[in-house]
Amino acid sequence: EEMAEAQLYAKVSNKHRGRSTSALLEPLLAKGFPAHIAQKALVATGQKTIEDAVKWLHSHCNDPSLDDPIPQEYALYLCPTGRLHSRLQDFWKESKRQCGKNRAHEVFPHITLCDFFTCEDQKVELLYDILKRVGDSFSQSFPPSISLTLHASPSYLGFFIDDSQANVLKKFAAAFSSEASALADCHVKPSLKQFHLTLAHRFYPHHQKTLEQLAKCINPGEPCQWVAALYSRDMRFVYYQTLRALFQYKPQNIDELMINVGDLIYVNPAQQSDVSEGWVIGTSHRTGCRGFLPENYTERAHEADTWVKHREYVFDTASRSFPREPNVKLNGEAHNLSMSRSVTNVLSLQNTALRRAVLVMRHGERVDQVFGKSWLQQCLTADGNYYRADLNFPSSLPRQKDSMKQFECDPPLSCCGIFQSRLIGEALLDQEVTVSYVYSSPALRCLQTAQHVLQGLKLNQKVRIRVEPGLFEWTKWEASRAIPHFMTVAELVEASYDIDTSYRAHFPLSSLVPSESYEDYVSRSSAVIKQITSACPSKGKGVILIVGHGSSLASLTRALAGLPSRDSGDFAQRVRKIPSLGMCFCEEQKEENKWQMVNPPVKTLTHGANTAFDWRNTILED
Repeated sequence: EEMAEAQLYAKVSNKHRGRSTSALLEPLLAKGFPAHIAQKALVATGQKTIEDAVKWLHSHCNDPSLDDPIPQEYALYLCPTGRLHSRLQDFWKESKRQCGKNRAHEVFPHITLCDFFTCEDQKVELLYDILKRVGDSFSQSFPPSISLTLHASPSYLGFFIDDSQANVLKKFAAAFSSEASALADCHVKPSLKQFHLTLAHRFYPHHQKTLEQLAKCINPGEPCQWVAALYSRDMRFVYYQTLRALFQYKPQNIDELMINVGDLIYVNPAQQSDVSEGWVIGTSHRTGCRGFLPENYTERAHEADTWVKHREYVFDTASRSFPREPNVKLNGEAHNLSMSRSVTNVLSLQNTALRRAVLVMRHGERVDQVFGKSWLQQCLTADGNYYRADLNFPSSLPRQKDSMKQFECDPPLSCCGIFQSRLIGEALLDQEVTVSYVYSSPALRCLQTAQHVLQGLKLNQKVRIRVEPGLFEWTKWEASRAIPHFMTVAELVEASYDIDTSYRAHFPLSSLVPSESYEDYVSRSSAVIKQITSACPSKGKGVILIVGHGSSLASLTRALAGLPSRDSGDFAQRVRKIPSLGMCFCEEQKEENKWQMVNPPVKTLTHGANTAFDWRNTILED
């Protein structure tokens, strides 16, 4: 009898399908697109409009896989909407800010009803019919509200669903699975795990407490309308990373990828080993083309950013529900959580205000980075005076009692470097970041960065810079033969730098040795960060700003957070990728002297190169 029913359904839905698909498919066939490619375009855009499909076809005209009969993968999720969804989004944002990304951030809040399965393009329309029909048959028995119980372990945090309600959801998933398997030739498996809504997954165990506290601010009894939604993804790129383009890139060579701002790119981490430094090889989600692209033009995106939403079934239980004050069970204990959002926000703000934090920053752009090692020769006149050979050279150099030659080993910032530093200071001021102490490496570029950040913060003369030689670069890189002749504190004061003249360095200059071993550099960094944090009172509010080198971001913050140091090869690889004014931010936890890395209070600063311009050669001469 069941089979007969299934065949009947198939006839009905085929009729129905014939009507609705042709409404979209016919015009595409009329435009001359082959049926299998037109169908592929419809499925890739969620079968919404002809315009979407045509746009997709134009973008994919050079896609080498356009003819391949590779179907999409589909999943059925139960998703919250309304106030509960907003609270979950707040948790997503806040957990990412305080603890960095974990696996849960890859996808939006959901309960998995049926995990990913494949379906041929021409049968997808049947899935829509089945979702509608099964939804209708469960609309009366669907729970008016779903009770969620918070569950926490060292690698998982999420809500579990009350058994009796989970059983209804399981029946719904099973009904969808069996119909989809029978009618659309799909191999669909309903989720067999305990039904759950993940909040965080695969995070560092030391973040568990913070995440749990944030989760306790979500009131799972918030009004919510549940929606069963069908999503699809490209099965070829399931284990890839997804990047988002921040800038347009126009290929310079045939093997490079054209990208527009906002493009999503699939990158296989396993295929990057032979790619030259700073480049990745990827496939564009928008065009299907593959090629090389500069990694620093992109940021990490989320896995679900490339997914397509097809259809949804809204369970409208509002008409049959009764308002009630929800009690949330937290691992078995009942808690009443009708705590308003504003209260939690105020609490979390007060919390951070009372905590100490350390902001470690690399210096701004240095002149030799732009003009090469011979930069000084380019701007000295025959009688040894400084002149500005390009607007990106600083307008003047600070006076030193010895010769100008000292600047060769201790280069200043470029004009752009000064501008970058001030910009970061202004951004910190905008975010109302209170900087209470400033420490700097003795390198001139670091001291200048600190000075201009303080100017941007409007703190010059209010907070003075503590010159700490222990913060200098790993000497194997910057001082293999001799430690540079840095400007003395007296010279810096004379040149109008806001220096704390009463500060006694933890590592005097005389303690720096040329070509130190990596182990010595790591232990110097670890000692200096501990001495700095213990010298700044723990009850003191505000941020300790440390201006150092690219290597400082790795060596100081890992030591502070209690993480092991990396081996020297890996360390060098990572440090090479740190740009001017790159930042890392550590917050002290509730326990004193326990620190954790979180997102910096201001955004990153990214910009392109600007090459020298010779108008005569470029424009005038043939």
